[in-house]
Amino acid sequence: MEIAAKITISFKGIMTVNLKNISKRLSAPQTSFLPKSLRRLARIDLANLPTPLEEAVRFSKAINGPNIFVKRDDLTGLASGGNKTRKLEFLIADALEQNADCIVTAGAPQSNHCRQTAAAAAHCGLECHLVIGGEPPSVPEGNYFLDQLLGAHFYWTTRSLRNKKMEEVVSALRSEGKRPYLIPIGGSNALGVMGYVAAMFEIVEQMQAASIQIDHIVFATSSGGTQAGLILGAHLSGYKGKLIGISIDQEPDEKSDYKFKTSLLENLNLAAKMLDVSREFKLEDIVIDYNYLGGGYGVVGDLERNAIRLLAKTEGILIGPVYTGRVLGALIDLVNKGSFKKSENVLFMHSGDDIVLHAHVQDFAE
Repeated sequence: MEIAAKITISFKGIMTVNLKNISKRLSAPQTSFLPKSLRRLARIDLANLPTPLEEAVRFSKAINGPNIFVKRDDLTGLASGGNKTRKLEFLIADALEQNADCIVTAGAPQSNHCRQTAAAAAHCGLECHLVIGGEPPSVPEGNYFLDQLLGAHFYWTTRSLRNKKMEEVVSALRSEGKRPYLIPIGGSNALGVMGYVAAMFEIVEQMQAASIQIDHIVFATSSGGTQAGLILGAHLSGYKGKLIGISIDQEPDEKSDYKFKTSLLENLNLAAKMLDVSREFKLEDIVIDYNYLGGGYGVVGDLERNAIRLLAKTEGILIGPVYTGRVLGALIDLVNKGSFKKSENVLFMHSGDDIVLHAHVQDFAE
């Protein structure tokens, strides 16, 4: 049956991980609307799908803007949810297929990706090893506290050396006789991209069910996997609206040694080949707004503060200060600049980072 495709996966040769010991939902979400090329990939059931698509009526009125909708990927579940869970459904399934017994990944001290990876590993009986860029906080709070609860192992280094440190951790684990599986920062490789290819089909399905058309989708882009998935998913599903990525911490390629947009394009085209898509995407297919970098990654300013407070007071929805707060602040500013028509429908992607609020209480002191 189509509905079982998500949890009935062809795992080959798994030795140490007994799939019978991995908890499964009694009812799997519908996946028949996904293309066959996507459904044939190994995927494990981790997320609560579909996540709701909600109309934010009071918020829309408060900003005197177009009709704002919210895609609630903060409700994916898995240790308080978030967008990385969608990627991990494919990545963890691949790890299990490769007989891995531990996961290695990296992020910041308040990384949503690390928290969801630690939860996914715990759910599947895998060790989780986290490379963190920065210094250990004096008081564990927010995501770092949850990482500890979830049983993760920590390795601290500088932000610029995280990739090198991950390789060292993988090598050390192998020397101990373990079988590590490395997940890149943000889960953003060609396989991780599949999470938001599927999400784009989910959004289109919800639009059709509600008889609405979303004209713009506004979302955070940082490691690039979400954006690549939405672009590829839009192409495959026939979505004709505009996709607007708000850069959280990445500079334009011409201003940075790390060519973020070029790297994103590479993953996008690799993912397209995995799904037998003949089109070759170009840099101009990727729309990124770099005007809202503020004080830098994790630095909370008035843009983020005001947006977070307004959505909380008007809709009872909490968003985080690093990613979604910055994106919603950008959306409000774009509304004020007349970037959207009053009659249009704009979708704000809630990527699920509100846990980080607990580590930024002082930034919101009245």
